[in-house]
Amino acid sequence: MRQAIILAISLVLGLSACEEPVYTPKPRGYPKVDYPAKNYQAFDANYCSFTFEYPEYAVIEQDTAFFEGKPVDPCWFDLLIPAFDARVHCSYIPIDKENPFDELNADAFDLASKHNLKANYIDDYVIQKPNGVSGIAFNLEGAVASPFQFVLTDSTNHFVRGSLYFNTQARPDSLAPVIDFVKKDIMHMINTFAWNESIKVN
Repeated sequence: MRQAIILAISLVLGLSACEEPVYTPKPRGYPKVDYPAKNYQAFDANYCSFTFEYPEYAVIEQDTAFFEGKPVDPCWFDLLIPAFDARVHCSYIPIDKENPFDELNADAFDLASKHNLKANYIDDYVIQKPNGVSGIAFNLEGAVASPFQFVLTDSTNHFVRGSLYFNTQARPDSLAPVIDFVKKDIMHMINTFAWNESIKVN
């Protein structure tokens, strides 16, 4: 009888050892990011007809080449954000007969709508400042190349377009806190944006 009990216990232990372990998935976490202080500095380059404030942790890099040619205007630049491996592409086009406002505005909407295939949704809202700066901002959610875009213009002479890009393949939900942090700085850039006609008039 005693041998039978020992045999039964041995069989139970042997069978339990053959069962595959059950793993409990770990809760989703975000990568640790050290966010810099939100201190700002003035952008007042002599190759642009406007000013604004941008973060001290960012760097302005003027574009001197566009594919195999030159940009439409010297006022093309990137706002580089090395801490997040990101950049805001900014382009300026003077409004004239070759580049009428309606066409430039339609192009901006077309470029934003191209993200519809991967965006969960696109939220756009109007920008209207008392200093003659107006425009629209596009907030794009989902696995899109550019999560935030904007247009600033006076509708008669100047047209500025900006697009935020991250040089990373991280999932959008993992990158979400960083995107939100940078969006706030872009909104500060928009809120402090002003035309400077003493520099350049078209």
